[in-house]
Amino acid sequence: MKQTVISLFIKRTISPLFNKVLLFCAAAFLIGGLAVPVQAGGIKVAAVFETPIEEPWVNQIHVALLQAKKEMGIEYTWSESVKSADFARIMREYAENGYQLITGDSFGAERIARRVARDYPQVSFVFGSGIGPAEPNFGVFDNWIHEPAYLSGMIAGKMTKTNILGVVAAMPIPEVNRLSNAFCSGAKEVNKKVRCKFSFIGSFFDPPKAKEAALAQIEAGADVLYAERFGVIEACKEKGVLAISNMSDQASLGPDTVITGPVWDMWPTIKHVVTLVKAGVPTAQDFGGFSYMGKGGSYLAPYHNWDSKLPASVKAMVEKRKAEMLDGTFRADIDESAPKSD
Repeated sequence: MKQTVISLFIKRTISPLFNKVLLFCAAAFLIGGLAVPVQAGGIKVAAVFETPIEEPWVNQIHVALLQAKKEMGIEYTWSESVKSADFARIMREYAENGYQLITGDSFGAERIARRVARDYPQVSFVFGSGIGPAEPNFGVFDNWIHEPAYLSGMIAGKMTKTNILGVVAAMPIPEVNRLSNAFCSGAKEVNKKVRCKFSFIGSFFDPPKAKEAALAQIEAGADVLYAERFGVIEACKEKGVLAISNMSDQASLGPDTVITGPVWDMWPTIKHVVTLVKAGVPTAQDFGGFSYMGKGGSYLAPYHNWDSKLPASVKAMVEKRKAEMLDGTFRADIDESAPKSD
């Protein structure tokens, strides 16, 4: 009888307690090897940018992070115009001051960013990059906006009178090439007479140099220019030719000059990344897919002043092609080879 009572006591009291201890130990073991969920409130996010905030590529990341601050309660701070010599130091300062997510545009400081990330495995790093992610904590994204760039090219191909289109871009790297090539391909689909001229300024942000290159293209006969870099629209406005903007809606820079342009919306990417970090999910992933039109990460800017001036047939043509891109019946090719002028 006594043995039976003791057995029941062990079964009903000690065994459940032992099971709880086992579960606790197992959880502790797992937490030691995985990211730990962050508190229910916001997280601390820092951005390190090589160029000024006004540069469109960086600005789109910045705008999305400001939206995350408003809608997701993150604490957000940033450093802009950071020189390569200071990049590692600033990243480390953020990592050592409790920031759970560090992001930015690391193209010019790619190796630096990856090296720093390895020293802080408990921090999530997600940077613009043309290379893949790296375990355990380095995620990447990129501006996959070639689809609206193609649509912009279709419009340019219909609006040109000289059949000469200009593209002023940063440098012939894959991230830039695919946009420049998509723009020209879209134009040539609708106008077989189109010739494309390409100029590279060798910098991600040098408005005076971009303007100078644009003026040279206009002098050579280009009457619609793809402003892949900041500074081109000013030249187009001065010379009375048309422009296609890039990365953001830049109609305000020249309401009668800028027809439209591909817009990169980083909100889908930032929202997803912040959600993962708050949940303690590792972010060593490629988030580039969130920049596609189908994910809401890119689109064609509104026509604004051009809504009433752009021929209805051109708008209908663009809408048709856009619908085909979204339903998968048309694919804008990704050509990352260095473009050459016709």
